[in-house]
Amino acid sequence: MLRRQMLAAVLVMAAAPAFGQGWPNKPITMIVPFAAGGPTDLLARIIGERMSKELGQQFIIENVTGAAGTIAMAKLARSAPDGYTVGIGHVGTNVANAVIYTKIGFDLVNDLEPIARLPANPMLVVSSDNVPARTLKELVDYLKANPDKVSGGTAGIGSGSHLGALAFNKATGASYQLVPYRGTGPAMQDLISGQIQVMVDQSSNALPQVQAGKIRAYAQTAAKRSPAMPDIPTAAEAGYPMEVSIWNGLWAPKGTATDIIDKLNAAAVTALADPAVRKRMEELGQDLPTPEEMKPAAFAAFQKAELARWKPILDAAGVKSE
Repeated sequence: MLRRQMLAAVLVMAAAPAFGQGWPNKPITMIVPFAAGGPTDLLARIIGERMSKELGQQFIIENVTGAAGTIAMAKLARSAPDGYTVGIGHVGTNVANAVIYTKIGFDLVNDLEPIARLPANPMLVVSSDNVPARTLKELVDYLKANPDKVSGGTAGIGSGSHLGALAFNKATGASYQLVPYRGTGPAMQDLISGQIQVMVDQSSNALPQVQAGKIRAYAQTAAKRSPAMPDIPTAAEAGYPMEVSIWNGLWAPKGTATDIIDKLNAAAVTALADPAVRKRMEELGQDLPTPEEMKPAAFAAFQKAELARWKPILDAAGVKSE
């Protein structure tokens, strides 16, 4: 009798499907930590649309704003690890915030499963048209002469635009009043209207506005000029070495099955291999990772290396938040 029971149990186990075998059979929610219209939201919509074709299910974009992305990542970390909730973030939301926010109730590195590394954006130093400076040196001089009269937008403490502002201040010795928004989408609208004067923002958000003549660009924070914006000099060319790139990534709640993570990764790799998607990324000035760099294990190692890079910088700047 015992032998028959053991044999039956083995047969049942053998017949049981793998956890992710029937996945996905319903839409997948992608949590975006900033307001609609910003660079992270734009990337989520481009990637999500292409991944949905690969997986046969719609990606529903959910913008969860506030606290520089920690509210969104907290929601992701507490979601069911069933593959139906993923989150997009970047070096600010998933590295800088791990240093800055010390009492958020979860671990930004260890309580999320890396899915795939996504494209990276060089930053652009830009201003509204009512700023008189025409070159980066003139902008630096203008800021030093008017330290309390110039304001600039960020998506909050620890956001990519905040990291860009910190790098700009360190490289130039200038500073300006930082105004936090729920995303750089609304901040960009205020820059265009002249409500704020300066931003250091991701190229995917700022470049279209520069090309439309709505704002002025001074420099890009890349090691060399991007083919997407060859007429914009690097900050180093103007005498202010500053290399800051805001890389992006996809994560899932901790405990999500490995086979589901692998399917999501494969869909992301396929999305970035699509010629139409690559063309769009290049038009926005984004740098694409290789398929090897996109692998979950490689992305996890990269995230930890970035944490080791940014922690001393943020500690030295004294940037902390509860």
